Amino acid sequence: MAEALLGSLLDPAYGVSSAGIGALVGDPAHPMAVQLMQEQGLDISTHRGRQLDESLLQAADIVLPMEQQHARWIEERWPHARGRVFRFGHWDDTDIPDPYKRDEQVFRDVLELITTAAASWKQQLDRL
Repeated sequence: MAEALLGSLLDPAYGVSSAGIGALVGDPAHPMAVQLMQEQGLDISTHRGRQLDESLLQAADIVLPMEQQHARWIEERWPHARGRVFRFGHWDDTDIPDPYKRDEQVFRDVLELITTAAASWKQQLDRL
């Protein structure tokens, strides 16, 4: 959801993509995420999970994990990434929980957090 929302707000030159530290590689987006994104006019039906790895990290200018513990894990595993790792909810000092296997309301609550954070990143990146 975060990839789709942020990508829809930014110039395509930013090349927004997602990967997880515990992603189910090859699995599609959760049906509730697909539905919520459709409600936003965004199609994530072709999304497939993938793991963050060295090559993806090297290609990224900024890495936006959802939670502070994920940011620490990335920086501990790849110290050279320090200075490029910020929580997705950085500007609002917010961790964004994973709604996987949770009910619709949790997905909607998470979507609200993601929407706010994506708007904050757009605002900050537009200043560059």
